[in-house]
Amino acid sequence: MDAIFAYISVGVLALALGFTLGWLISRKITQSQLKHTQKLAENIIAEAQREAETRKKASILEAKDEWYKAKVQFEKDTAETRAELKKLERRIEEKEHNINRKVDFLEKHEQELGDKKKALEKKLQAIAEKNDQLNELLNKQNEKLEKIAGMSTEEAKKLLISNLENEARMSAARMIKEIKDEAERNAAKISRKIITLAIERCAADHVVESTVSVVDLPNDEMKGRIIGREGRNIRAFENATGIDVIIDDTPEAVILSGFDPIRREVARLSLDKLVKDGRIHPGRIEELVEKTRKQLDEEIREVGEQTIIELNIHGLHPELSKLLGRLKYRSSYGQNVLQHSKEVAFVASLLASELGIDPIIAKRAGLLHDIGKAADHEMEGPHAEIGAEFARRYGEHEIVINAIAAHHEDVEATSLVAHIISAADAISGARPGARRETLENYIRRLEKLEKIADAFDGVEKSYAIQAGREIRILVSHKKVDDAQAAQLAGEISRKIEEDMEYPGQIKVVVIRETRAVEYAR
Repeated sequence: MDAIFAYISVGVLALALGFTLGWLISRKITQSQLKHTQKLAENIIAEAQREAETRKKASILEAKDEWYKAKVQFEKDTAETRAELKKLERRIEEKEHNINRKVDFLEKHEQELGDKKKALEKKLQAIAEKNDQLNELLNKQNEKLEKIAGMSTEEAKKLLISNLENEARMSAARMIKEIKDEAERNAAKISRKIITLAIERCAADHVVESTVSVVDLPNDEMKGRIIGREGRNIRAFENATGIDVIIDDTPEAVILSGFDPIRREVARLSLDKLVKDGRIHPGRIEELVEKTRKQLDEEIREVGEQTIIELNIHGLHPELSKLLGRLKYRSSYGQNVLQHSKEVAFVASLLASELGIDPIIAKRAGLLHDIGKAADHEMEGPHAEIGAEFARRYGEHEIVINAIAAHHEDVEATSLVAHIISAADAISGARPGARRETLENYIRRLEKLEKIADAFDGVEKSYAIQAGREIRILVSHKKVDDAQAAQLAGEISRKIEEDMEYPGQIKVVVIRETRAVEYAR
């Protein structure tokens, strides 16, 4: 027991000694680490203080740099402001000087006007005095006339009024006759114009150039393929397009005849594609014609949109744009209607600008003034009325609608824009080369113009030039003097106006020259 107790005591003692030694050793180690950690912390703190000092110095330098830049910019801005202020000060001084000069001028002018007013008042007073003297003289003369004529003033007035009344009645009768004759002449012109438009719109006989199209063929054998067995190909083509196909002895060419220019264009494009493709049979014809018709509709739409972009017109209804594209394939007296409409739009815009009217609405009305011609010929009524109805249907302004309806004076114009459109329409149609006429009519018109001039006494020779827009007349210097030359020009002009119909105007030039001839022997 004692031994066990002794062992236990020794063990406890050893354990206690070991624990004590361990605690002493660990404490020593901990103190060493604590010192190292404190030293490391002191180093970190010192490093942080050095870095903070460095950043502080850098911030101070950066702030000084920014302050210097701001100072330089401020001085620059201040200098510019001072320069501007000096300029403004000089301008104000100049304006003040000009104002003072104008004030001096106005004061001087006002003084001159005052002097003129006084002088005018004196003149008026003198005129009034002379007028009184004149009235007194007239009264004396009237008294003498009454004694000489044996008539009182009232009786003389009645006789004079009676004579004037008779003369006025005769003048009125002559004027009534002249107005009646002029109305008959204008009625004939207007009726011919209406008939011409009606013939064009109902697709009656027209000039060959505007009713046929020619399609070139690679060879004459292609004509047989176009006709087909027992004529089935040509019948299928005519049924699909609504255009007559004329195959005659014309070498390597086929003529397409029809009054609808859009159908004729579809037929021309389709036949050209068929000839190039080589596969010509009824099924292929119907397929290609339908495809071409769709392509042409798309092209018409693009033409309308391009026209609107070209003229810088906004907010136009798509249906009106499409109708504009159709005008590309319409003609009036040989003049392309779309090109004519664009010309009218430009001219109307310029006229409106000169007159101080809104050029945009004038340009819009000018572009749409012939939109009724894009309608199919089955629609009844004049094209101005049809165009106005289209414009009303698609929400155009009332001024534009009236300008379209009134540009041929079918209805009363309610705005100045309508008169501008009528003038622009006449300018575009009457300019040289705008409208085509046949060679026979052209020569006949020139001959008639020269014949009218040659009929006057003293005319030696006349020449119609400038496509009939001018006639130059050579006269005998022995029969016609300078005064008579001017009178002759007026007489020939009036004769041309009475006997001929023409767009625009014709310039009449009478040339008289004196020739001195001598011979050297």
